[in-house]
Amino acid sequence: MHKKRTSSQPEIFIDLELSGSGPIHAQVERALREAVRSGRLRHATPLPSTRVLARDLGVSRGVIVEAYEQLIAEGYLTARAGSKTFVAADAMASPDQPQKITLSRPKFDFRPGLPDLSYFPREAWGRAMRRALRDLNPAQLSYNDSQGIEPLREALCEYLGRVRGVSTLPTRIVICNGFAQALVLISQALWTRGIRRIAVEDPCHPDLRRIVSDAGLIPVSVPVDEDGIRVDLIERLRVQAVLITPAHQFPTGSVLIPERRQWLIDWATRRSAFIVEDDYDAEYRYDRHPIGPLQGLAPERVIYAGSLSKILAPALRIGWLAVPAEMCASIVDRKRYADLASPILEQLTHAQFLREGELDRHLRKMRIIYRRRRDALIDALARYLPDWQPVGAAAGLHLIANLPADRTEQEVARLAFARSIRVYPMQDYRFKTSAEPAMVFGYSSLTESRIDRGIAHLAAALGYRTII
Repeated sequence: MHKKRTSSQPEIFIDLELSGSGPIHAQVERALREAVRSGRLRHATPLPSTRVLARDLGVSRGVIVEAYEQLIAEGYLTARAGSKTFVAADAMASPDQPQKITLSRPKFDFRPGLPDLSYFPREAWGRAMRRALRDLNPAQLSYNDSQGIEPLREALCEYLGRVRGVSTLPTRIVICNGFAQALVLISQALWTRGIRRIAVEDPCHPDLRRIVSDAGLIPVSVPVDEDGIRVDLIERLRVQAVLITPAHQFPTGSVLIPERRQWLIDWATRRSAFIVEDDYDAEYRYDRHPIGPLQGLAPERVIYAGSLSKILAPALRIGWLAVPAEMCASIVDRKRYADLASPILEQLTHAQFLREGELDRHLRKMRIIYRRRRDALIDALARYLPDWQPVGAAAGLHLIANLPADRTEQEVARLAFARSIRVYPMQDYRFKTSAEPAMVFGYSSLTESRIDRGIAHLAAALGYRTII
């Protein structure tokens, strides 16, 4: 006995109102032609068979056959014997249809803050996802806890305590869609509490200033030096919160020294203020021991944030917060109104991934790879650009290179761009402070040989005598 199978034919929408104005096949032709010309039916879109479309429109099959044949003759559709009918590649779109603009990729892109996506652990993530699907309770496909599913919060609580020294409970962890959403939720919750001014590191990523500003907070610039944020300036700035990256400041690479860490904790405790800690790049360290988070010193004054964007891939959109008890309900409430909850399958997969120790294995592997690339960049700078000074290289996925006095950031970026090399001026990350010219070099997504060649080409573009 054969099982009845549902049709795999594609469905399309045709705006067709049959009337007495002309033959029916001509009306179908007009409707399909307009759908193609307007761009609603795009190149290579498959069309249903003549039998299925005739049934859907309530007309005879001969009408559809005649319409398809006419549009094939006009070049709007294409078909081969025994194959489906498709929208043709050279079908004309309307003049006002937006054209896709393709920007050429640079030959060498030293973009900071991006892991090597070719090393994404596909097999391990796939296994974790299959197990998560196998064990999935149908009830979990309904609306879920806005705070995040309990298995992931428990797994993260264990992992963060073991690996990063975070002191929290599963009930204090909130799952969000990456660090960007985490900062939105934090900023909104701070504003609700009456906080209006937040200290922000200078330099920092410009998106951070934009996010806190959009939530109604006033970002107050505080300079960063080789010892981290200038805490001696915070007291007189009348801020009620501080946003920092203490383990590896972005983009300077400085580490907040113990004296400043303790000052911040004392200040937050005395002022009942909050420290928002972005644990940026903390997983990647090469020439020093791990730096514990501020959160472990003052769990009730620090809002701790992390994500998988630099560890695995930004596209996963998985982030987390460890929050003080008095802030938890407010942040969860804003998460609920933002999007109800983060996707369930990704949460279950990440929980499985953590429990099986796959993240530990991946990080151990990538630390070796990124350290070699860091070393290759330092060696290439010393060989081809010997008067450039690399700093902030003890950890993370990037370093900065201070420029000699006769170079400007704009000149370096312009000459590099002309040779299809993308480098990043520090000016792109500065808020108010002025500083010596420097460039930011990400090394994590380039192989050692490409790092060497890229710096050699950069040196040639800038007029240094070198052999490429």
